[in-house]
Amino acid sequence: MNDNTADNKLVIAISSRALFNLDDSHSVFEQEGLEAFSAYQIAREDEPLQPGEAFPLVQKMLRLNELLGDEAQVEVVLLSRNSADTGLRVFNSIQHYELPITRAAFCGGESPWRYIRAFGCQLFLSNEAEDVRYALDCGVAAATLVSSKGGRSDGEQLRFAFDGDAVLFSDEAERVFKTEGLEAFAASEQAAARDPLSGGPFKPFLAALQRLQQAFPASQAPIRTALVTARSAPAHERVIRTLRAWNIRIDESIFLGGLNKTEFLRAYQADVFFDDQQSHCASASPHIATGHVPHGVANS
Repeated sequence: MNDNTADNKLVIAISSRALFNLDDSHSVFEQEGLEAFSAYQIAREDEPLQPGEAFPLVQKMLRLNELLGDEAQVEVVLLSRNSADTGLRVFNSIQHYELPITRAAFCGGESPWRYIRAFGCQLFLSNEAEDVRYALDCGVAAATLVSSKGGRSDGEQLRFAFDGDAVLFSDEAERVFKTEGLEAFAASEQAAARDPLSGGPFKPFLAALQRLQQAFPASQAPIRTALVTARSAPAHERVIRTLRAWNIRIDESIFLGGLNKTEFLRAYQADVFFDDQQSHCASASPHIATGHVPHGVANS
């Protein structure tokens, strides 16, 4: 890639347990320790691992590069607690599925979050909640994958769905709701309707997605974004004006007024959904690849 495209490059970091199903070997590690885990992986290093929760999403993300041609702008980096020795099975599996992933950090039991900034990552997906929290503390969009199955949308288009407060936006409004209730929240948001909300942890990632979208005519964009929020009128206005102030376009905005999000996410055919509320994630995760964002007042 030319250096002049670096600003537009989207870099996603993913843990080996999110990309591949490592449940069996992880059980060996937990029950018998590191030495047994290493022996288990080395003995099976020529057996491809089964796809994990994030595999379909990663596959779709990397396929965007075929559409972008010479200006390939999506990169996936593997960050793993494995050693390079035991990680050979992971790389062999990457080759088996013909995934163009060439960069990785194998950290020998240590948390890999410290390399997120060095690789220039804008999103980190992992099964380790502690690593995700560290990434968020570093200012990188991050989520713990909690799905009981990966999203497998049939369409070619890559569809992202985001919660609003504490995900795309700061949790300033959600704090009012948590401490003073729905009526006070509605009154506060109506009074502040023309004051843009501060950005949440996923604002930079949404902006990066928009930059990729702009490489295509609007009717042919291979990425689609949706805001799926429990907000209702009159609390909708501040959200709309905030996105306008940020100069960020979102394709669909769904204001549910407290309705369950899951059926709307299925109707939208989301490939992945990000939310800060454990209850929303638990409801969506059997149907949609779901990332819990442990950020804001709901997780304090």
